[in-house]
Amino acid sequence: MSGSTYGNIFKITTWGESHGKGLGVVIDGCPAGIFLNEEDIQADMDRRKPGVNKYGTKRQEGDKVEIMSGVFEGKTTGTPISLVIFNQDQRSKDYSNICDVFRPGHADYGFEAKYCFRDYRGGGRSSGRETSARVAAGAVARKLLKELGIDINAYTMAIGNVKAENIDMTERFNNPLYMPDKAAAEKASALLDEAIKNCDSIGGIVECKVTGLPAGIGEPVFDKLDSSLAKAIMSIGATKGIEFGDGFIAAESCGSYNNDNFYMSDGIIKKETNHSGGVLGGFSDGADLVFRAAFKPTPSIAQPQKTVNNKGEDIEISIKGRHDPIVVPRAVVVVEAMTALTITDLILMNMSARIDSIKKFYS
Repeated sequence: MSGSTYGNIFKITTWGESHGKGLGVVIDGCPAGIFLNEEDIQADMDRRKPGVNKYGTKRQEGDKVEIMSGVFEGKTTGTPISLVIFNQDQRSKDYSNICDVFRPGHADYGFEAKYCFRDYRGGGRSSGRETSARVAAGAVARKLLKELGIDINAYTMAIGNVKAENIDMTERFNNPLYMPDKAAAEKASALLDEAIKNCDSIGGIVECKVTGLPAGIGEPVFDKLDSSLAKAIMSIGATKGIEFGDGFIAAESCGSYNNDNFYMSDGIIKKETNHSGGVLGGFSDGADLVFRAAFKPTPSIAQPQKTVNNKGEDIEISIKGRHDPIVVPRAVVVVEAMTALTITDLILMNMSARIDSIKKFYS
C-alpha cells in the first residue's frame, strides 16, 4: 500500500491498524540537537486519546508513546526517529456483524473495490486511530518550530450550527470541546447531548492559527504553502473542506476590499488587514496564517441505515461498538500536527532556495 509517507525533507511514514498490536511512525530528516523526550510528545497524545469524556468513544487507550530510536541523552541524533503506540483496548468482536457490509459514510466500499480485501475491525488503516501516529510526529515537528518562535494553535470554531463568537484562547482548555467561547461551548454541549440521545452525530469546524511564521515560506507552483496544507488537512479522515483567510466569502468580495494593503513599521513590511489568511501566491506573507477545516458528522451511528453487503444484497444495519458522536474536539490536535509537519518540511526546503543562504551556512 502506497500513500503512508508524507513530506520531502522532514518525512514521516505511519504504520499500524486500529485493532492491530499497535501504531507508529518513523520520522526521517529531523535535525540533530533538538531536546526531545516522551513527555514532550505525550502532552499532545493526551489531547487526542479516546475515553476522556462523553463526547468521545468509550474505548480506553492510554496512547502512551515510546521512543524507539533517534534520541540519545535527551536530544535528537539526526537519525530516523521511531515512535510506537501499543493498542490496549481492542474489541474486534464489536465489528463482527459488519464484516461483509459496506457501512454508509465509511471507506469500506472504496477499500474493498481497490484491494478486494479490507480489515473490518474499526476500519483498519482507514480508522481515525491512525491519526495517533500523526500527532506523535507532529509533536516532534512542533519542538523544531518552537526553536524558531513559530506557534500553532487550533480550536473548535463551530459544532453544528453553534459558532464561537467571543474568542478567548484560554477558555478552549476549560471545556471538553476545545471551544474558545464558554457560552458557545455550553450550547454546543446541549446540541451534542440531544444528538447522543437520538443515536446521531454532528459535524463542525476547526480553525487554526500559526503565529511567528516569516514571509517567503512555500513554493510558487505545486508546493504552495496553502496547497500543501490543503493536502495535509484533507488527508485527515472526515475532513470535507478547507478555506484560508476569508475563504469562500472572498468570492463575494471585490479587489479594493479583499486586497491587504502593505505598510512599513520599524523597517518591517506589514499588512493593514489579513483577508488572505497569511498566504499570497503560495508564500507566507508575514501575517498570521489562518485557515478553517470542516469535518463531517461521524458516520458510525446506532440508527438503522440502508446499505449493501459484499454479496450485492440490500440490507439494513445498526452500527454497534464505541464511536465518537463528533470527531471535531479530538481532531483539533490532529490539525495542529499536520500543520506543524507541513510547515517544518517547507521551512527545511526553503533553506536551499538561495545561494547566499547556502554560502553562509558553509562559510
